[in-house]
Amino acid sequence: MNPYVLAILLSSLGIGTTLTFASSHWLLAWMGLEISTLAIIPLMAQQHHPRAIEATTKYFLTQATAAAMILFASTTNAWVTGEWNIQEMSNPTALALITMALALKIGLAPVHYWLPEVLQGLDLTTGLILSTWQKLAPFALIYQISPMMNPTLVVILGLTSTIIGGWGGLNQTQLRKILAYSSIAHLGWMMIIMQYSPNLALLNLTLYIIMTAAAFLTFKNVASTKLNTLTLTWSKTPMMTAMAMMTLLSLGGLPPLTGFMPKWLILQELTKQNLPLTASIMAMAALLSLFFYLRVCYAMTLTISPNTNNNTFIMTTKIITNHYNPIHHHHTSTNTTSRHTNNHNPNNM
Repeated sequence: MNPYVLAILLSSLGIGTTLTFASSHWLLAWMGLEISTLAIIPLMAQQHHPRAIEATTKYFLTQATAAAMILFASTTNAWVTGEWNIQEMSNPTALALITMALALKIGLAPVHYWLPEVLQGLDLTTGLILSTWQKLAPFALIYQISPMMNPTLVVILGLTSTIIGGWGGLNQTQLRKILAYSSIAHLGWMMIIMQYSPNLALLNLTLYIIMTAAAFLTFKNVASTKLNTLTLTWSKTPMMTAMAMMTLLSLGGLPPLTGFMPKWLILQELTKQNLPLTASIMAMAALLSLFFYLRVCYAMTLTISPNTNNNTFIMTTKIITNHYNPIHHHHTSTNTTSRHTNNHNPNNM
């Protein structure tokens, strides 16, 4: 892509998100979301591959639907209450609709189906932008309307996302889909705590963005998009592979790593709010996520030891070369023929 075009698109991406951050009016927030959506679409389609074009089309249709729902809900609220202010959402129907629209924007379950498919069709750099930067603007709006949201709807969205995010990633072999389900699960954790402690949700988001960026950049560095291609990374770059393993286990929430802290604090806060059953289900769902992170770590670090595959390959090559050496084979054939001739020579009788 032309560097000038790339600069314009990336700056538009930044401006769109910043506009949503800075706005207190629904119309301006909607404009910011639309600018950032339109800016990322050329970045997604730049590969000129049918899979990338399909992913771009799916993303565009999903985001357009969500933006239309946001506009419709905010207009309904303004019609009923006469208020366009984001923090003055008082109409319950408009609030429920806008919550679902923002859930669709970021890919919360049960409206998550587009996220793994879209992420699978993109290259790792654009996938990184989609998984981190594109979550910020809708999350800022969720943060602002969180005190007024329906608690039952929020709990349903959070619980469903953590369970589906853990369950969906279990049998995946594509790294981008694994990271997509990881994103769904983490957003569920952020959503469920949003009403009780928004600061905890922001802490979780910050740590999630740092760790996901590290995972994406590692996979990009080793040029790997499948689970089975990760098995050779340990012998090539052992230090980076060890760091990637720590990052993935941290995403899974394994103590004493950083990712354990927000999960622990969220479970503690849910228990304080007299929601022990919800906290228990969240903890069990975290085990599902941890399982598929462990699978990736096992593939990266435990399936092969350093410098083994090269020696094995050389030895195998030598054996094959000796076994099928054409000169050796020809020599053997000549000896056999001469012996055969000697046996049937009438002078030897």
